[in-house]
Amino acid sequence: MQTTSMHGMWSSRLAFIFAATGSAVGLGNIWRFPYTAGEYGGGAFVIVYLLCVAAIGVPIMIAEIMLGRRGRQSPINSMRALAEQAGASRAWQLLGWMGILSGFLILSFYSVIAGWTLAYVFRAGAGLFEGIDGAASEAIFSALVADPERLLAWHTVFMVLVVMVVARGVASGLEMAVRVLMPTLFLLLVVMVLYASQAGDFAAGLSYLFTPDFGELRANAGDAILSAMGQAFFSLSLGMGAIMIYGSYLSSHASIGGNVAIIAGMDTLVALLAGLAIFPIVFAQGLEPSSGPGLIFQTLPVAFGQMPFGAFFGVLFFLLLAFAAWTSAISLLEPMVAYLVENKGFSRVRAALLAGVAVWLLGITCLLSLNAWAGFTVFGKGILDLFDYLTANVLLPLGGIFIAIFAGWVLDETVSRDELSATNGAVLYRIWRGLIRWLAPVCVVLVFLNAVGLI
Repeated sequence: MQTTSMHGMWSSRLAFIFAATGSAVGLGNIWRFPYTAGEYGGGAFVIVYLLCVAAIGVPIMIAEIMLGRRGRQSPINSMRALAEQAGASRAWQLLGWMGILSGFLILSFYSVIAGWTLAYVFRAGAGLFEGIDGAASEAIFSALVADPERLLAWHTVFMVLVVMVVARGVASGLEMAVRVLMPTLFLLLVVMVLYASQAGDFAAGLSYLFTPDFGELRANAGDAILSAMGQAFFSLSLGMGAIMIYGSYLSSHASIGGNVAIIAGMDTLVALLAGLAIFPIVFAQGLEPSSGPGLIFQTLPVAFGQMPFGAFFGVLFFLLLAFAAWTSAISLLEPMVAYLVENKGFSRVRAALLAGVAVWLLGITCLLSLNAWAGFTVFGKGILDLFDYLTANVLLPLGGIFIAIFAGWVLDETVSRDELSATNGAVLYRIWRGLIRWLAPVCVVLVFLNAVGLI
């Protein structure tokens, strides 16, 4: 097998950690985890979530990075080569296709939503939120979503930013971007937490997130555990080819397990810091913390409009969201670009433009489903909601299941021992192998069955 990728390599362990953490940290991670933690018992849910990360997220992420580093190619070509090496069916390359399809569909609607964050940076800066109430905030959001021309403009701007990074390659594009964006994201998050501690009800925010309420957890034990398992899987950006392609650029001497532990820790830290930045502000203004996605684009603008220096910190907050979306989006486009370079002989720039335009065109159907095509549904869902459902509830869990099965049952054990030798002692390796063969796939099957409404 190859020891380096034709696309380039991460120059350091830190670059890989920043890139993989950037892929994992996204819009849903920032609003969904803190809200879910509060809903299911605060600190009690956080404990369950961390156990699920250790039992599900970390083993599957180790497996996905290991497969990427061993194959050193796009997910499709890596899975084909690894299957051939293991004497298994070439049909395993479909796992790579599934990941690329997931990334393609997710990025098409993710770009539209990321465009909202860019639009809100300018709305906050223009003082549009000053003194508004809930009805006015809802009207601002509804006006944006109902305007296909504005949505198209912001969707286009965001995709241009993504293509610009990916077209420059691993060293000059991906690595340079994450080396700037990730420290900036953490800095903005810390500034927002400090602001929330002074201008918001920080005690209420801390209590909401960290006070263990085991009674609330026991009362909703089934839903809470399934939610924790799903969050542990989805928050680490697994099953969509992004982590696999990033693993293919990782040095053969780097410790996979050690890096994954840091990435999972940083991902969880960002989610908790986001909660400490958001909920003290929400509680201080007497607003509803359980408003889901609307928390970001409808509830928080009201809070920023009522608080001192709200316009300035509103800009910082939506800029933080935009950076989180950007680092995730480049990881979604990269597997498609790598495949086109490897299999079609395209230059990096041509491949990035072609993949980016394809995503952009599909994204137009997503944004139109919010307004002009609102009456068009498939299985009762608009295009954006359909893509969201297919990826989150079907493709990603299936991808995680098959990654675990391939790494634990198909790949020769000598290969996994060789790849993880820099990571694990004999005991840790046996723990990982037991988790990836038995517990992780069973748990993801439960997540899948719950997502499609079968349990």
